[in-house]
Amino acid sequence: MALFMIGIGLNDEKDITVKGLELVKSADIVYLESYTSTLNVPISNLEEFYGKKVILADREIVENGVDKILEEASSKNVAFLVIGDVFSATTHAGMLMDAKEKGVSVEIVHNTSILNVVTETGLFLYQFGKITSIPFNYSDVKVPVDVFNDNYEKGYHTLFLFDLNPSEKKFLKVSEVSKYLILKGISGDLICVGCARMGGVDQEIKVSKLKDFVDFRFEKTPQCLIIPGKMHFLEEEFLERFK
Repeated sequence: MALFMIGIGLNDEKDITVKGLELVKSADIVYLESYTSTLNVPISNLEEFYGKKVILADREIVENGVDKILEEASSKNVAFLVIGDVFSATTHAGMLMDAKEKGVSVEIVHNTSILNVVTETGLFLYQFGKITSIPFNYSDVKVPVDVFNDNYEKGYHTLFLFDLNPSEKKFLKVSEVSKYLILKGISGDLICVGCARMGGVDQEIKVSKLKDFVDFRFEKTPQCLIIPGKMHFLEEEFLERFK
């Protein structure tokens, strides 16, 4: 009996790995963590493809109901599905620690996440500095700007991840974040990369000045923003494709 922590990718039911799918099919209970990201297909697509009933695990279940999940995993095979990769969200690292402390056997299957798929912009992964997140109530939040300033001083790219609440269809947008960053003192003339629904077949990538994104509307969600630091000439050439 074990807990299977399985990353299922960013797009649809077929992004899961072969190993991950085999574990899901062998599971007695299947949870889908549903608050740190969102797929581009309904849960029914997963259930049909996996041949399993999928239980949505919201923030309350994941943060306060871990003991119940781990108790189930002590006598049954429990699959805990995570959109993207298993450990892109720190919450899931806490679940792993709790499982280890309780002596629950854990098997982990990784997958792609926003943290590596952003390289489709042409920016080199090893040139990214610290990643930062922007919450819905961002007006008095200063940490994202501090992170950017530190990264930019060192020549690193900064990835801004945005808050979301899929159950209520609420997603922070590039336009809102751009306005916030400018109000906090970041130059509107900096070249930025706006991204929407990365990893999906209909993903969108746009390169423009930060101030231009204030009035720019992506059609898709979730979204994120990158402010490049010092770029290699190949990165600059690649970004030209998205202007």
